[in-house]
Amino acid sequence: MTHYQRLLRISTTGKSLHNITAKIEAMVAESGVETGLCTLFLRHTSASLLIQENADPDVLKDLENFLAKLIPESAQYIHDAEGPDDMPAHIRTALTHTSENIPINRGQLVLGTWQGIYVWEHRQRSHVRELVVHISGSS
Repeated sequence: MTHYQRLLRISTTGKSLHNITAKIEAMVAESGVETGLCTLFLRHTSASLLIQENADPDVLKDLENFLAKLIPESAQYIHDAEGPDDMPAHIRTALTHTSENIPINRGQLVLGTWQGIYVWEHRQRSHVRELVVHISGSS
């Protein structure tokens, strides 16, 4: 069994979704794994991972708008050490994911036709997010 692991740094531009599908696909190809599993783990509590529609950007905008209404930054939170977007970002991450597992078949991610992989930045300002990419399987 082959194991391949890398740390991917993603520079975000404040609250937004960043499509990282091509970067992950390139790592799968580099790993040489033909059949296996790609595990993604985002090392943060105020950003998350999302597998979602990658054809119509309106889907992503609607998701962002919905979450902003569900978890407003204008609410009163006890934890506000880093500003008014701090606790809402933690709640958004708690309701989404910080890890994903994607099967690999014939050396490619087994994503649906319209699926893409995104890092979802929940904070207002830019950050550098760290994503651990672990690929395991047979060559």
